[in-house]
Amino acid sequence: MIGTLINIAGVAIGGLLGTRLGSKMPERLSQTVVVGLGLFVVGLGLQMFLKTQNSLVVAGSLLVGAMLGEWWQIEKRLRDLGAWLEKVIVGDRSMAKTGFVRGFLTSSLVFCIGPMAILGSIQDGLKGDYQVLAIKAILDTFASLAFGSSLGIGVVFSVLPLLIYQGGITLLAAQVQSVVTPEMMNEMTATGGLILVGLAISSLLEIKPIRAGNFLPALIIAPLVVWILARIGAM
Repeated sequence: MIGTLINIAGVAIGGLLGTRLGSKMPERLSQTVVVGLGLFVVGLGLQMFLKTQNSLVVAGSLLVGAMLGEWWQIEKRLRDLGAWLEKVIVGDRSMAKTGFVRGFLTSSLVFCIGPMAILGSIQDGLKGDYQVLAIKAILDTFASLAFGSSLGIGVVFSVLPLLIYQGGITLLAAQVQSVVTPEMMNEMTATGGLILVGLAISSLLEIKPIRAGNFLPALIIAPLVVWILARIGAM
């Protein structure tokens, strides 16, 4: 869990510094920083997608994952969690004014989705090697600094899903390694990449509203589909 704790510390420090600097930064600069991050996330997501060895697996996983996510209302539940935290921390001020929910949701998805989170947590759990998560912590610190300056204190509370997500993978690393193959990891990574692109388009670049959180079940569906195809000899 050392790697996850380092990652959490980086996000918290970056988010707090960014929040403190937010009022001192011109609004145009903050907007430009967020757009720059959005462009970077699009590029990263596309790079992750190119790892796929079967794009149909990714497409099918996204479709099934989206249906499950809409059924379970994952994004709504994430927003409700953010709204509850906002009410506890900052009171009843307008969410549009504080941007708490947007900051919490956007940063949570950005910090939790990605191959470094998965691979780093597995290595940390199995070998005590937290090098990958330490590198991710550096990247997330700078990202949370930028997010905090424009999206507010909600960014800091993304450490909660980060702890649950990465910490859970670390604790279950032994079981995960015995099941997950490189092929399954590739398709999971590719699927996560497209979810990141959707997140960037919706929350960072604000081109089109997309309930990116509802696609999260696809991260489980993708390796499951690969496993089924391998069993029937189709992959």
